[in-house]
This record gives sequence, C-alpha cells and structure tokens, in this order.
Amino acid sequence: MSLGWVDAGQGLRFVVVIDGTPLGNWQKCEGLTITYKTETYEEGGQNGYIHKLPGRVEYENIKLTRPVDPTSGAVAAWVASVQLETHRGTGAITVLKAQGIPITVYTLYGMYPTKYQGPSFDVGSKNIAMETLELCHNGFLGPR
Repeated sequence: MSLGWVDAGQGLRFVVVIDGTPLGNWQKCEGLTITYKTETYEEGGQNGYIHKLPGRVEYENIKLTRPVDPTSGAVAAWVASVQLETHRGTGAITVLKAQGIPITVYTLYGMYPTKYQGPSFDVGSKNIAMETLELCHNGFLGPR
C-alpha cells in the first residue's frame, strides 16, 4: 500500500485510505473513541451491589482536519459521490512517524462521510485554508 506524499515539515502525521482510495495526509484526528453502555439490574435480596450488565457499544464520529492540499479535490468528489449512492466502506488511518514511516493502523468498518467542510477563503487573512471531514462508522480495530 502506497502511503502517498508526506511533508513532515508541515507536521502531517497520518494518512487516510478508504476502500483502497487514498484521501491524503491529515493533520488532526478526533473521535477514535469506544463507549460501552451498561445496564443496571437490581437483584432482589442482593443489597451489597447492583449488577452492571454489558449493553450496546457506541462509536464517536471521526473528525479529520488539515490544510487544503493537492488531494482536497478528490476528497470533496468522494463526499459528493455519496449523494448518488450511499456505500459503507472500510477505511484505514495510518499513524506515521515524522519521516513518513508507518507506526500503527486503525481500521474502520461500515464507514461513510457525514460532513465535509471546505475552506474559508479570505485574502486579507493570514490563516491557512483548512478543510474538515467527518466520518461515521460501525467500529474499528486498532492499533495493529
């Protein structure tokens, strides 16, 4: 698997690939969170504790942020393609060392985009043009 272009000078630390399609390097990733819900059961005659039983698993959406780069058009096109046909894909977030060497991979299942926010352009501003991609999923394996 080719990890694509990496510019350690900009602090890029991971690359995202969905169904074999590289979506480029990203600078910030939030939401790799698993929450196990619990159900309580008060057993008659048992006054020492309340049973806590495992319930459903909840996964937060993944939120990716980065400066606009040469792959931004491909990301926007991929998100727009979901309008025509929603497809739950498999994705991978590969964490990289500064030199672009892979450290670990998080694999996401049943994933599709829920939000894309393109950059705001202001020629009078010194801010970098940023984009954000939000992905929902049915779970992940990681790190491996």
